[in-house]
Amino acid sequence: MATIKCRNITFTNIKAVIFDKNGTLEDSEAYLRSLSQRTARLIDAQIPGIGEPLLMAFGVNNNNLDPAGIMAVASRRETEIAAAAYIAETGRGWFESLKIARHALDEADKYIGQTPSPLFVGSLEVIKSLSQTGIKLGILSAAKTQEVQMFVAHHQLGSYLQLEMGVDEGPSKPDPILFLQACQALGIEPSATLMVGDSVGDMQMARNAKAAGCVGITWINKTDHVRGADVVINQLDEIQILEP
Repeated sequence: MATIKCRNITFTNIKAVIFDKNGTLEDSEAYLRSLSQRTARLIDAQIPGIGEPLLMAFGVNNNNLDPAGIMAVASRRETEIAAAAYIAETGRGWFESLKIARHALDEADKYIGQTPSPLFVGSLEVIKSLSQTGIKLGILSAAKTQEVQMFVAHHQLGSYLQLEMGVDEGPSKPDPILFLQACQALGIEPSATLMVGDSVGDMQMARNAKAAGCVGITWINKTDHVRGADVVINQLDEIQILEP
């Protein structure tokens, strides 16, 4: 149990901290931008003219990735459905549209390679310091569980984490059931668990699950991307432990 301070907000009696992955611990912008571009090109090759609007739907504009866009915050299943909806507008049937979208995303992933992106500066140090206090730590991501496990293994975080959770089937963020399931897996009640994430979905999910607090991180200083946060930080090292 610890007291954690972020800027001028103090959270007491904290037993666990749950982190989002993409955009919170992992600097995945380059990967997600490339995945969007490659997927859009593959679909455009089959259905000419769909590439540009699909890219904008993914959240890529002028080679910039919107951290609140589909590719940045949606689950893989939701991304497939969004892409399929654009394909279906061209007159293709729904199941064919889903098949095209899924195949393009899978092929784009294979082409780009699935080596996890780098950690944001300071992420490892914060995880280590929290772990040393005895606080339980976990990752709850909209990415697939396999991707979360690859990320943890690649960056050798396994010894610090008690939870590696993604979204494979069923509900996705901001459904509070995900946070409740994560807390149950950690054996810690939500009221003693902090959520650290970079999206509105992270904040809504944790707040509706009655979390101890919601810490929004925005590396690009866009506070509207984490509306609903109790406190907004720009670097993970702003999470300070006052007492174990």
